[in-house]
Amino acid sequence: MTALTLSTAAAPGLRADAIVIGVAKGAKGPVVAPGAEAVDKAYDGRLAGVLETLGASGAEGELTKLPAPAGFKAPLVVAVGLGTEPDTEGGFDAEALRKAAGTAARALAGAKKAAFALPVDGAGALEAIGEGVLLGAYSFDAYKENGGQAKAARAKNGKAPLGEAALLGGKPRDAAHKGAVARAVAVGEELNRARDLVNTPPNDLTPESFARIVQAAAKEHGLKVQVLDEKALAKGGYGGILGVGGGSASAPRLVKVAYTHPNAERHLAFVGKGITYDSGGISLKPAGHNETMKCDMAGAAAVFAAVVAAARLGLEANVTGWLALAENMPSGSAVRPGDVLRMYSGKTVEVLNTDAEGRLVLADALWAASQEEPDAIVDVATLTGAMMVALGSRTLGVLANDDAFRTAVYEAAEETGEPAWPMPMPEHLTKGLESQIADMTNVGERWGGGLLAGLFLREFVGEGISWAHLDIAGPAFNEGAPFGYTPKGGTGTAVRTLVRLAELTAEGELG
Repeated sequence: MTALTLSTAAAPGLRADAIVIGVAKGAKGPVVAPGAEAVDKAYDGRLAGVLETLGASGAEGELTKLPAPAGFKAPLVVAVGLGTEPDTEGGFDAEALRKAAGTAARALAGAKKAAFALPVDGAGALEAIGEGVLLGAYSFDAYKENGGQAKAARAKNGKAPLGEAALLGGKPRDAAHKGAVARAVAVGEELNRARDLVNTPPNDLTPESFARIVQAAAKEHGLKVQVLDEKALAKGGYGGILGVGGGSASAPRLVKVAYTHPNAERHLAFVGKGITYDSGGISLKPAGHNETMKCDMAGAAAVFAAVVAAARLGLEANVTGWLALAENMPSGSAVRPGDVLRMYSGKTVEVLNTDAEGRLVLADALWAASQEEPDAIVDVATLTGAMMVALGSRTLGVLANDDAFRTAVYEAAEETGEPAWPMPMPEHLTKGLESQIADMTNVGERWGGGLLAGLFLREFVGEGISWAHLDIAGPAFNEGAPFGYTPKGGTGTAVRTLVRLAELTAEGELG
């Protein structure tokens, strides 16, 4: 993990491999952003013109490298685009800084140290820059070559992550500045933990091994953890989780991981879909649709990471995570289309499509979470392709049983830089869940499938509990090229939203 430090040093005298500055898109061309005054002065105030000559415009995601001026101890200047120059009343927003820092950190793989001279107008800006650096510098290399030799080879070939980022404009003795960096480190490291889990191949990440990882982290961070294995699940009547996991040689698990604070007055529960591999079951996915299905546990990874982050931040709230873990495979013991499962809540569900399995494991976990009567429940799942059709690959959908709560969750997501959109739950769609032989079916009509999935889940939320559902099917796994602080592969989507919701709960502003 890249180390973050605060520095009051001037850019020219700082020993580093590169100085990172910001450049904005102005009305008449690129504009050097605040924080880079010393660098601009060394270019005789003509840095914007030099950048424009090199083709820079200041657009978001743009990166330009040029030799550092004479007298600088760093040999390289890296100018990264911040997007449109803000008006005089406000500075650059946090997400612009986060993306710029991430873009630069990703480009500086192999460097031992870089100084970030991006615009800083307070602790919030430092936190955004620090978070962007940690997320942008991320790399998943557990399966590259062998151990330390791989690290040495990557360093030699310039592929190791950026070693250290000195955040210029930050004050090492300022409590607010130190706190901002500490939060960036806690959230950034836990989000990257979620990315690691999503990227781990399914032959190594099974429900059982996932549970062991949670147990190890719980011991490290003082969390309480409970693991229900297949025998406990059968005894408890968790028909949804058992039904989905019944076709796999890797037995399912329900993991409860809880953070408690002695001064907490409110309780927030998170529920995560943890399908460690989704073949579709008997309703087998066609070729071309299952190669990335190791990511179907991204919701559980986000929930796990968020609970650990809440503990690291010492939030005055009780935060409980429920991880519904199973592998959906076809075999002689797999659930069949037409089977009826009796869920943990007592409801019966006729399974018409075994590839609509996420809602089945979530249903049991939602009901389990409801028995503790938390103030609110938020579930996270790579649930439906329909949500991707509606919102694309970078936006998560937010559904809820309460309009005010849905708005609060949506605003928290947007605040943290995770694009989201509030979605409705039209009551007329519930007719599609009617079954002739059971209480309900697990699928209905094709149109509005993402909304129908939310209506299904709502049936398993305890009465009087505020609940929201985050469908992260699109943004959880990036199959395209890296951008900003987002890598190819697992993204860690929803971790920041959940952490922010936990903070709002601690502050008494949620639920």
